[in-house]
Amino acid sequence: MLDFRNTNTVWASVFVETLARLGVTTVVISPGSRSTPLTFAFIDHPKFTAIPILDERSAGFFALGVAKASGQVTVLVCTSGSAGANYFPAVIEAYESEVPLLVLTADRPYELRDCASGQTIDQQRLFGRYVRGYADIALPESSLDQLRYLRQTVLQAWHQCQFPGLGPVHLNCPFRDPLAPIPSALADPLIQQMDDHFFEHLDLMAVRGAPTFATESVPSKLGQTSRGLIIAGPVQPQKPKRYCEAIATLSQLLGWPVLADGLSPLRNYARLNPSLITTYDLLLRHPHQTGALVPEQVIQLGALPTSKVLRQWLKQIDPLRWIVDTSGRNKDPVHGTTIFLGISLEALIAHIPPRERNDSSYCQMWVERDDNARQQLTQSLEPLEYLFEGKLSWLLPTLLPANTPLMIANSTPVRDVEWFWSVNDKGIQPYFSRGANGIEGTLSTALGIAHHHQKAVLLTGDLALLHDSNGFLNVAQRSGHLTILLINNRGGGIFESLPIAQFDPPFETFFATPQHIDFSLLAAAHGVTHETIDSWASLKTALAELPSSGVRLLELKCDRKADTQFRSALLQSAGA
Repeated sequence: MLDFRNTNTVWASVFVETLARLGVTTVVISPGSRSTPLTFAFIDHPKFTAIPILDERSAGFFALGVAKASGQVTVLVCTSGSAGANYFPAVIEAYESEVPLLVLTADRPYELRDCASGQTIDQQRLFGRYVRGYADIALPESSLDQLRYLRQTVLQAWHQCQFPGLGPVHLNCPFRDPLAPIPSALADPLIQQMDDHFFEHLDLMAVRGAPTFATESVPSKLGQTSRGLIIAGPVQPQKPKRYCEAIATLSQLLGWPVLADGLSPLRNYARLNPSLITTYDLLLRHPHQTGALVPEQVIQLGALPTSKVLRQWLKQIDPLRWIVDTSGRNKDPVHGTTIFLGISLEALIAHIPPRERNDSSYCQMWVERDDNARQQLTQSLEPLEYLFEGKLSWLLPTLLPANTPLMIANSTPVRDVEWFWSVNDKGIQPYFSRGANGIEGTLSTALGIAHHHQKAVLLTGDLALLHDSNGFLNVAQRSGHLTILLINNRGGGIFESLPIAQFDPPFETFFATPQHIDFSLLAAAHGVTHETIDSWASLKTALAELPSSGVRLLELKCDRKADTQFRSALLQSAGA
């Protein structure tokens, strides 16, 4: 698949063939001139799916969604100048949430930098510390030695995207004219020098799956108590059922309950784990009963859940906490008495020695209080007819088809999911961007997830959707179907629960920032189907079966201020 028409084409085709041999299959390309050699090489390669997206910010988040859903390195390509700067929000999220993106920014050659040449900025280390690797690639040459250098540099970048942890890598790629594939004799000698052996060893490197980590011995003190908790934070495993089975094994081995974030797949494989606790945020709001719930040890899997109540409680009681995580990054925002175990969950289970069954009274106490809180939520929410946005998160597990990929927007939706998401056994796959916790790129990320899975649902508020409305430009460039569940409460509902809400003005104008958009017209402008949902019955009908193609927008109009008051009262009463 090498293109010997000129120096740039052979250089770019070696670049792309190296990635193809390593198993990379998806590239998202934004239009531009300086990136022409890379664009031609990617679209001409039969193993690559090349997706054109106009807006680089949307492109970055679309690629983020594909990489989240697939777990595989996904490539971004843009031209020189400020184009790459628009990737920055997606790169930050990829770094913070550990998603493998390979960012390729085309650039001017050295002689055209810093001399007022058009569409040129300083692209060196453009993303600062938010990448796991960076290289300023040499200018293309028709030289076998230089092509070997290129092959090795690309291999190294692919490796850095995944080991020792997942994340983005940036390669800055300068090109001289001619950028178009105009024939030149300069590359002709390479035709006789290169054959399939040039790439053969790369096939041995294309190993799928997570990296393996050397297992260290687990301290004997771990688990030597009946008063222990397992806290499972937000995680997007490629094999969610296997992940849930492993946690169930750990819970049964130790006799400890499992506090599961709403963004964890655990709540969607509830039958596997009879000691699953989902209402911890509600229970821990009541000081009169938290004393009995204090653990002696905690096993934290990945990052902590979203719950601020849980974090404050852990900071206050400061139990011995074992953090199981292989990323090598600090996952302790409360700075407690923690011991980091750089091993996998499976390795932890294998290295816990057999022991006598612990007293289960502590675990049973958690389970009984959790059952009671769930019942109170059901009694409050089940008969509720008006469109309370919290009920949407409570009801969704019963309405969505099994195994639905669900992208959950930040701000209020992600918190409602933690508070209200019901336990179920439908294998729903939650996706989210909790690395930097921003609302940027919500729609584009969801479109990327839908492109990989062919069907997906996005749960979002109105501001998060509008912040990425350019994502609608990508509707025609992806396959599969996306249903958007839009909670339209005309503003930033998350701010209603903060102290600043008492100060109006300036609260409504500068914090809630209501946007009076007719979403039916926005949808029509992009060829998106729009439907207003006015009852829970109509929502049930709309979600009974997801379409196979296109994008549709299901709008639920909610009352921001009334919902905030009802939510606050419910959170306080249900765990009492």
